[in-house]
Amino acid sequence: MPIQYDLNGQTAIVTGGAQGIGRAVAERFVASGAHVVILDRDAERAGSTAAEIGPAARALAVDITDLASVEAARDDVLAREGRIDILVNNAGIAGMNAVTWNYPVDEWNRIMAINLGGTFHCCRAVVPAMIAAGYGRIVNIASIAGKEGNPNASAYSASKAGVIALTKSLAKELAGYDISVNCLTPAAARTAIFDQMSEEHIGYMLAKIPRGRFVTVEEVAALVAFAASPECSFTTGAVLDISGGRATY
Repeated sequence: MPIQYDLNGQTAIVTGGAQGIGRAVAERFVASGAHVVILDRDAERAGSTAAEIGPAARALAVDITDLASVEAARDDVLAREGRIDILVNNAGIAGMNAVTWNYPVDEWNRIMAINLGGTFHCCRAVVPAMIAAGYGRIVNIASIAGKEGNPNASAYSASKAGVIALTKSLAKELAGYDISVNCLTPAAARTAIFDQMSEEHIGYMLAKIPRGRFVTVEEVAALVAFAASPECSFTTGAVLDISGGRATY
């Protein structure tokens, strides 16, 4: 039986929660007593996921690259739930695999806009409400690629390095409040994001993991659950490793 952190009465936003890691996090939060709002650009899948999780979950169609769309979602959550206790910035894409000097500029910009820009937009929109409430937990999903830099994935690696730096900056800015900001650096999980990668790149990632397997979405959700809980009251600005031994720092 997984450890259940007490999230009763809390409201959590999970971006990219329609599938993969985001869905596992949403399910874990609901099991711990939270009400979860899934933000996802795939409205149909997000709605189906929320319905399958149960009445404690609902979905909103949001484009996190558009600040106005994110702010409208924030206003909706505050109007209906009255609070935002937890923000999990999970939405992201891998993008294509190519060497840096051949990387398409449009693809680079697309990855940055979603992975880094989207995380920034969500933090910018939600933090003032957390400050007003005097409480909050923000968990950003980065990647081991953001620490080490994967070859043929410069845009993804750089975007996730940016998420790590954003996490540390925001955590220092909010250190005087009961608002923690931490990020996770998972090894690859076998989710739909693999559809964006070449088999060669998938093999490269697996070969780098000393555990000899990919992380499961449930394992990532377990660590997110701690970082999003009231018990994570002192740790902030941390990079929480879940790379199966790959990390060297």
